[in-house]
Amino acid sequence: MTTGTGILPAQSIEDMIAFGQLTGQPAITSEQVQPASLDLRLGTTAYRVRASFLAGEGRSVADRLTEFEMHRIDLSGGAVLEKGCVYVVPLMEALALPADLTAVANAKSSTGRLDLLTRTITDGGVEFDRIPAGYSGPLYAEICPRSFSVLVRPGMRLNQIRFRRGQSVLDDATLADLHATDTLVAGGPAVISDGLGFSVDLRPEGTDLVGFRAKPHTGVIDLDLIGHYDPADYWEPIHSSDGHIILDPGAFYILVSREAVHIPPDYAAEMAPYLAMVGEFRVHYAGFFDPGFGHAAAGGAGARGVLEVRCHEAPFVLEHGQGVGRLVYERMAERPATLYGADIASNYQGQGLKLSKHFRS
Repeated sequence: MTTGTGILPAQSIEDMIAFGQLTGQPAITSEQVQPASLDLRLGTTAYRVRASFLAGEGRSVADRLTEFEMHRIDLSGGAVLEKGCVYVVPLMEALALPADLTAVANAKSSTGRLDLLTRTITDGGVEFDRIPAGYSGPLYAEICPRSFSVLVRPGMRLNQIRFRRGQSVLDDATLADLHATDTLVAGGPAVISDGLGFSVDLRPEGTDLVGFRAKPHTGVIDLDLIGHYDPADYWEPIHSSDGHIILDPGAFYILVSREAVHIPPDYAAEMAPYLAMVGEFRVHYAGFFDPGFGHAAAGGAGARGVLEVRCHEAPFVLEHGQGVGRLVYERMAERPATLYGADIASNYQGQGLKLSKHFRS
């Protein structure tokens, strides 16, 4: 395993599996290993709970489930997780992290594009999706379908986990130098401030279609069905002729960044957490960008960032070119053996405005 500082690549994740630092029941498969992360699999039982929770210091998730469980659901034959409800599902994977590795989890891209809030919790955990060095124990997914009820089965992969040694986030000066040599963003200026800023595209070339809004009353989505559903049954197209739209409180939108983003092979990126100063909305549930995303040698020439947007308490005017978030770049501990979009099933390389893979183009 590499001993370098940074995000661990696929080959180091495979070493972790071989050393017993990452285990699975059943065993972890090669298809789960991504360039800079590992896909996590749902187990066989979902616990419907009264409310979202964290275990807290000195307490286990199993203990807290005895407090908050309403009923449990056998997923073996497939089961529906209903919109607006909260579920906890034990994952098939467990960790035995060494003292020099931390981990961070996030929803996969397709999960976020369905407004399927999925977060990882652990025994003793005091934060969602953040796992301290040396953690040894089980992993759980908290799942809250926000827009659509979904049909799930054991083994489905809704979230993913990255492993990090040390601190490898690029400061603004280093990020500016990297942009000068590798062109991290095209289609707009490089706004570098605590990461690489990006904005929303509400004046797309050749069309007035700027995004989609989830319909409030729809059928169930079977997460195993790819390219199956008619978008018109689940989404309302959003058009704009003047470069702005008004976000409705409680509504969920799919929009796209004005800029095309590039993640060079020796780096990974993560969407920074939502900041209240941006506006009355949250952008992007699925925040991992893999090495090679938008990279020309991996089949891309820069790729737009698809924005998963949920408006909060008040209607909000969103205008073309308005800043909506930033990407934080980190060094890889070693270049991954395989890049995003090259010889792996990467659904969103070279993307523009695009719904999740479950919908027909």
